[in-house]
Amino acid sequence: MLDGVTLDQFRTFIAAVDEGSFSAAGRKLRRAQSVVSQTLANLEAQLGVKLFDRSARYPRLTEEGRSLLIDARSIANTIDGFKARARAMREGLEPELAIAIDVMYPMDAITRAASHSRKKFPHTSLRLYVEALGGVIKPVLERSCSIGVIGSLPLVPEEMHAEPLLDVPFVTVVSPAHSLAAVRGTIAKSAIEKHVQLVLTDRTALTEGRDYSVQSPLTWRLADLGAKHAFLRAGLGWGHMPLHMVSADLDANALVKIRVEDVARSPAMPMKAVFRKDSPPGPAGRAFIAQLKA
Repeated sequence: MLDGVTLDQFRTFIAAVDEGSFSAAGRKLRRAQSVVSQTLANLEAQLGVKLFDRSARYPRLTEEGRSLLIDARSIANTIDGFKARARAMREGLEPELAIAIDVMYPMDAITRAASHSRKKFPHTSLRLYVEALGGVIKPVLERSCSIGVIGSLPLVPEEMHAEPLLDVPFVTVVSPAHSLAAVRGTIAKSAIEKHVQLVLTDRTALTEGRDYSVQSPLTWRLADLGAKHAFLRAGLGWGHMPLHMVSADLDANALVKIRVEDVARSPAMPMKAVFRKDSPPGPAGRAFIAQLKA
């Protein structure tokens, strides 16, 4: 008997509770009161549970009815969500938006874009990876992500389309306890080469044999930007960092700026949104890119 329970019965059950009477539920559902009563009687018979106490003028939920109402609402909401997602897919909306974003990109811009996506496309789930260098491009090339946001990897593969987003300002910093912090003016290349440079390294083989913004032969390579940040604060080397990540440290004198020969006075990293030319993003992806540009 339980296999014969229908979604319509659940909706009638919920309407009877929400409207307070079988007649009001009938008006809401545009059915006769007798049809509502019979539908609920059939549901009770199939469940083998009395859902309403009908001894008073208006039906009252029984204890069993109150308990099962929670499940009925959950089932109805799940079906509504299922139908909405199917309708969105039919209209071309992505069921999931998978994005790989460069660790250098400002997180507040990412969270704003994600908040907009949740409001505008509530039935599109978001899967977000924060990577560096080839770790951003690789999942897009392999189609596990539809969009990448690159910066630390300046090269765009031929099969990718790229759109400019913003430039992330960079600074070169050390701990105030580091010997380079005492140097006034521009530090010569011959001097900087004697000190360990902390460098973000690639988890993939896509940049093997290539170095970006490396000025010293003495390098410590870290695959995590948070670790690089901590090592800089600990005085274990010098390095380039996105300004938004270290501005609080500079204000608190936990890190200090230095100037290095052959490094621009105000360096910036151009950030781009990329996707495969043969797999352009759908409405949710386009909106996410637009928000990152904003």
